[in-house]
Amino acid sequence: MAIEEFLEYLRDQKGASAETIRAYRLDLEQLKEHLGKDLAEARLPEVRLFLARVAKTAARTTLARKIAAYRSFFRFLKRQGRLRDQRLLYLRGPRTEQRLPRVLSVDEAFALVEAPKGDSFKAKRDRAILELLYGAGLRVSELASLTPEMVSLELMVVRVRGKGGKERLAPFGKKAKEALLAYLPAREELLKRRKLNTPELFLNVRGGPLTSRSIHRIIKTYALKLGLPRVSPHTLRHSFATHLLESGADLRAIQEMLGHARLSTTQRYTHLDFSHLAAVYDRAHPRAQKVASPSRRIKEEEKK
Repeated sequence: MAIEEFLEYLRDQKGASAETIRAYRLDLEQLKEHLGKDLAEARLPEVRLFLARVAKTAARTTLARKIAAYRSFFRFLKRQGRLRDQRLLYLRGPRTEQRLPRVLSVDEAFALVEAPKGDSFKAKRDRAILELLYGAGLRVSELASLTPEMVSLELMVVRVRGKGGKERLAPFGKKAKEALLAYLPAREELLKRRKLNTPELFLNVRGGPLTSRSIHRIIKTYALKLGLPRVSPHTLRHSFATHLLESGADLRAIQEMLGHARLSTTQRYTHLDFSHLAAVYDRAHPRAQKVASPSRRIKEEEKK
């Protein structure tokens, strides 16, 4: 009962996504099954023992997510005055390695978004998907939940419902607009032929909504044909942010476009190598040209 109350609280008051709800439900039910009792009666040593067993086979990220779920749940019980062992509020997890997602070069990104060829429904749909992911920096879950009403072709913006149910306007460019103009009539024709009224923007060939997993597979297929391994929708989102920053966009503007609550999150997504930062310094700092510039020194060292 407490688990259902907690998940309802996450959904209704915190705006947690369906993916988060599913993951937390699984984590909490696994712990309850292991302990064989109401989680309000849990004790710190037995929870630690369970986590130690999980740690033998699970990835560090999985373990960290479970601990985050448990801490959040135990805080919920504490506020209700139902938590027996207060030490559970201070569960600690492993430090997760901060891996930077793969970044496509501009040429690779262009090749990928232009990979769908032809006039078929799938080609038009896939081109629109790729153009929006790269052109607007959307999360795959945001893209999958779009409806035509959320897209303004005139203003070239899309109204997105992001994490925590927060809405934002994400701009997109001329290429994405052209791809959408080509896809939308094909979408209407498919729905009319199938006699359906599916509200989602992106559909499968049967007229049903595309899932996030299906979008992952679509992108992976095109990427592998181009010889680009380890490419996902998030790769395009990260490349979107990195390419904007490399072109001189303001970090806080990128934060707004990505829908990040904290600037530190945006800084992690928009990693730049030192040689690029040095080149920016050369162009921007008033005293950069008074001495041998950092980027020039880097190039000279590489020649040696």
